[in-house]
Amino acid sequence: MAVLDETDRAIIAALRGDARMSVTELAGVVGVSRTTAATRLEALVEAGRIRRFTIETDTDVEGEVRAITMIELQGSMSRAVVRALRKLPEVYTLWSTNGAWDLVVEIRCDSLVSFDRALREIREIKGVANSESSLLLAHVG
Repeated sequence: MAVLDETDRAIIAALRGDARMSVTELAGVVGVSRTTAATRLEALVEAGRIRRFTIETDTDVEGEVRAITMIELQGSMSRAVVRALRKLPEVYTLWSTNGAWDLVVEIRCDSLVSFDRALREIREIKGVANSESSLLLAHVG
């Protein structure tokens, strides 16, 4: 399977936030032309990278790797870091917080290899000083 480029990953990240958005809205969010968004979206579907457009409930997905990653920011880089995180398709939700960590990120991947790559990309974002992750194993309540 071909490696996703930045535009493809941004499209997937945007659709994770709202899979019902129009191609025009998607193009605006990603920062590409409508034609580029439509072409890329079609290619992602044909390649099987996007299998369906659906809702997701709070029930666990079998085989999915989920983790909570806490991030410490360096200086006043929060806006730039948040923008970079939103482009990562593995980033499911993102919260600002107080205390020792500045951001909390829920990561969802299809494998530990994907998780490792996503975590490496997060740590390479300019402005990320430190991070700590915990894999979510089983829902207990």
